[in-house]
Amino acid sequence: MLITGWLLYVGKDVFVPVFFGLVVVYVIVGLAQGMQRIPYLGRVLPLRVRYVLSVLLITLSLLVVVYLFVINKDRFLALAPQYQQSLLAAIQRLAVFLRIETEPTWTTLRQELFAQINIQRVLGSMLASVSSIIVSVMVVFLYATFLLVERRFFPQKMENISSDASRVARIRAITSDINKRIGAYLALKTFISLFLGAISWVIMAFAGLEFAAFWAVLIAFLNYVPYIGSFLGVFFPVIMAIIQFEDASVILSVLLALVLVQFLIGNFLDPYVMGNSLNLSPFAILVSLAIWSELWGIAGAFLAVPITAVLAIIFSEFLSTRPIAVLLSRNGRL
Repeated sequence: MLITGWLLYVGKDVFVPVFFGLVVVYVIVGLAQGMQRIPYLGRVLPLRVRYVLSVLLITLSLLVVVYLFVINKDRFLALAPQYQQSLLAAIQRLAVFLRIETEPTWTTLRQELFAQINIQRVLGSMLASVSSIIVSVMVVFLYATFLLVERRFFPQKMENISSDASRVARIRAITSDINKRIGAYLALKTFISLFLGAISWVIMAFAGLEFAAFWAVLIAFLNYVPYIGSFLGVFFPVIMAIIQFEDASVILSVLLALVLVQFLIGNFLDPYVMGNSLNLSPFAILVSLAIWSELWGIAGAFLAVPITAVLAIIFSEFLSTRPIAVLLSRNGRL
């Protein structure tokens, strides 16, 4: 375990794009299979056409994200000094509300801490990080393309992996179970994330929050991260609302509306997805989130649930590791 953990940590620059490539393949295959269920149209479209449409749909989604980044980049940097002053004003209003304006610690805090914060520099570094992420996305799509091309040879490879027919059948059953459960999870999670992002955009646009489309896309992506993603999906837009609006009622309405949406989806739709497709314990998900985030950072947070689900399925097939799978399961039944 120590050697494996060390290899995963040292080789994260190699492993992370490969795992994300696998996730993209699962999403493409899931979309292609979902198109087959469309009345009338699904029966007419050949499999290759459905794959092409799935790739085009995902590519279009990424282009929309890049477009939002490009059109908002200059505006972010131009408004950064104004946001810095608005943030300082909001902190001063909070100090007055808490009756600590005359305290020397507040003046010290404002002069020594907030006066040194350069939001323009912070936003610039964030945008540079986003630029590197875009390059990483291109590498992920390269891996996904080759995986899709080689996917048709996978059954033949499975046949030739061993001369023992029972062993081949067992491996085929494990991979089939992994493909079915991970594919169902990613498909449902993608639908829920898009739904959450759309509702959040309506809320923020109605309130007049700047960069509402950008925040909605961010909320949709953060929804893939269990628990922490829901918190961050509310935190960032509310901080923007505090900076932009001086009316506390507007800020409170944005906060309550976003929290309500996250609460309803997190307590009704997400447990359904976790329970029916993955059968993972919430505690196991939380622990895996901590472990994979420590190993691979933000990428590990996004990949924690699929990787843990794959490990649970593999552990359940062997007598020596079956107890671990039982502990990882939601209800103890495999």
